[in-house]
Amino acid sequence: MDARQRYDRATAAIEPPFAILDLAAMRANAAELVRRAAGKPIRVASKSVRSRPLLERILAMDGFAGVMAFTLPEALWLAGHGFDDVLVAYPTADRHALAALAGDAVAAGRVTVTVDSLAHLDFIEAAVAGARRRAELRICIDIDAGYVAFGGKFRAGALRSPIREPEDAADLAAAVAKRPGLRLTGLLAYEAQIAGVGDDPPGNALLARAIRLMQARSARELIVRRGRVVNAVRRVTDLEFVNGGGTGCVERTVREKAVTEVAAGSGLFHPRLFDFYRGFTGRPAALFALPVVRRPAPDIATVLGGGYPASGEPGSSRLPQPYLPAGLRYSPDEGAGEVQTPLLGQAAEDLRIGDRVWFRHAKAGELCERFDTLHLVDGDTLAGSAPTYRGEGKTFL
Repeated sequence: MDARQRYDRATAAIEPPFAILDLAAMRANAAELVRRAAGKPIRVASKSVRSRPLLERILAMDGFAGVMAFTLPEALWLAGHGFDDVLVAYPTADRHALAALAGDAVAAGRVTVTVDSLAHLDFIEAAVAGARRRAELRICIDIDAGYVAFGGKFRAGALRSPIREPEDAADLAAAVAKRPGLRLTGLLAYEAQIAGVGDDPPGNALLARAIRLMQARSARELIVRRGRVVNAVRRVTDLEFVNGGGTGCVERTVREKAVTEVAAGSGLFHPRLFDFYRGFTGRPAALFALPVVRRPAPDIATVLGGGYPASGEPGSSRLPQPYLPAGLRYSPDEGAGEVQTPLLGQAAEDLRIGDRVWFRHAKAGELCERFDTLHLVDGDTLAGSAPTYRGEGKTFL
C-alpha cells in the first residue's frame, strides 16, 4: 500500500480540509536528528511544531531536552503546563509578560529570556520595576553567527544580534552580572546561513557551488569565533548552556566543543524546503489534504483553498507542494489560490470530485496556523489527534 492509499484509508471518516502527522515518519526523523547530534541534547524549536501534546511526545524521546520558544507569552504558557526548560529565542518587548515572569517563581526558574543589548536590559528592568519580584530572571545573550566577508561588503545569515565579537559579548555579560535580579545562564548563536539554506538547490549547479563554498567558509570562521566568545563570557560568569545550530547543520555544530546543545524542529516534520540538503534526508511527516471540487478540463483538477504561503522571501519556493498523487503542478496563471487552486498534469485526469490531494507546506510549524488539529496517522490507521496552538486558542505572533 503506497502512502496516498494509507493516508486516504486512515482518514476516510474525516472531511477535508485537514492536516495530518505521520507518526512513523516523525519517529524516523527524530531518530535521524539524534544520530546526527552525536550525544549532544537537542532543544526542540517550538515554532516548527506548534502543538503542546506533540512537544511533550517529542521531549519524551531520548536525545531531546528543553524547548526553544519564539515568544515570552508562549514560554509562560508552556511553563504553566509543566515544561521546565524553555528558552525564548528572541528578545521580548512584552511588558506584561515580563512582569508576570518576575512575579512567578516557578516560571522564572523554567524560562530564560534572550537579550542582545543594554537597551534590552533597561527594558526588562523597567517592565518589572512595579512587579512583586519573586525570583531572579534567567538571561541568555544572542550572538551574531552570520558570515561577513570582503570587509563587510558581503553578509550571509539572519539579521539578528549586534553582538559579534568576544569583547562585545563579555561586556554585555558583565552588564548583566551587575544588575540585581538578572542572572546570565546561556549563549545562543544561530547560523541561519548554514542551518536554514539548502546546499543542493534544484536545477542550479552554479548556485549550489556558491552556497557550499559560503557555508564551508562560514563554518570555519564560526567555530573559531564562537569558541572565543564562549571563553570570553565564561571568564565573566558560569554558563549553563551554549546553544547553536538548526536542522540543516546539526552534525556540523555538535563538533564544536564550545556548543553544549543544538536546536532543531523542522527536521521532525521535514517540510518541502528541507528537501534540498546533501547531508541528510528525511521523511515528509506533516501534510494537509484538500478536496477536489471542480474538473474544468480533463487534465485539470481544482481543489478547495490552498493558498498557504510560507514566510520569507516571496517566490515559488514558499508555496505548498502538491505531493500526492505525484505529478501535479500549479497553473502558472493562478498558483495557490485563496479559495481554489487548479492543479495541472496527467495525474489530474484520474481525480474525481471529492478525492483528496495531499500537500506539503514549505515550512514546518506554519502549517499549524491554518489548522486546529493534527490528526495522527500510524501506518494506515488513525491513532488520535493533537491540538495545535490555534486549536487551544493560543496565538503567540
